[in-house]
Amino acid sequence: MKSELTTRETTHLLRDCERLAIKAGEMLRRGFNHRLQITYKGRINPVTDLDIKAQQIITSEIRRQYPGHDILAEEGTNRRAKADYRWIIDPLDGTVNFAHGFPVYCVSVAVEYRSKIIAGAVYDPERRELFSAGISLGATMNRRPIHVTTERNLQRALLATGFAYDIGTAKRNNLGLFARMAKRAQGIRRPGSAAIDLCWLAAGRIDGFWELKLHPWDTAAASLVVTEAGGRLSRIDGSAYSIFAPDLLATNGHLHPVMHSVLNGRRK
Repeated sequence: MKSELTTRETTHLLRDCERLAIKAGEMLRRGFNHRLQITYKGRINPVTDLDIKAQQIITSEIRRQYPGHDILAEEGTNRRAKADYRWIIDPLDGTVNFAHGFPVYCVSVAVEYRSKIIAGAVYDPERRELFSAGISLGATMNRRPIHVTTERNLQRALLATGFAYDIGTAKRNNLGLFARMAKRAQGIRRPGSAAIDLCWLAAGRIDGFWELKLHPWDTAAASLVVTEAGGRLSRIDGSAYSIFAPDLLATNGHLHPVMHSVLNGRRK
């Protein structure tokens, strides 16, 4: 059985997360606002040819450099039995934005070791911003340390959220939670990329975030960026968060109790 990871090994994996996110992201940036081939996984859930190309860029290098590692990616998976390491990849978070020429999208690459996220990077090609974190190594944007805000008053807080692709048909669709929170917070934004929302929370640009019906690749890298920047994560009901949980509440820590209360229909 392999011993626990060293800081050196974690740093090496983090640098590979960063390198692969940038490589795929720069390809996306070059293809942005060009003609795309678009198919649909659902009524309003698109996939572009560049989603697939970005994923191939990342996974081909992982398979070459780390042939014994598992891969979990949005556009298909490559599973290996009993692998200690697993890469979790979103080759294009914000595909609807990307397909419309709306410049908010990113690439997310994370590594798990024995089911714990240990390194992750989120690259925003349009702003050339690289958010990254290693377990117990802190969080950075373009290699400079970042931290969550110290805001304690929900009335002065700027929040972000998102809506699932089944918003038109699902009974649990976040609209009620949005209305409830909009009456209490200073403002709510909906950029369209959960990974960017979480990284902006880590960088102090917003104070809190929540969303329903997320997937592991949406939050794997960015959730580590938040916690390493001093933020707090849970499920909306207050229970412990896992990237395999379908909902998330993320805050600067100070706002967690009040946001939890509002989202769960309690007065605070």
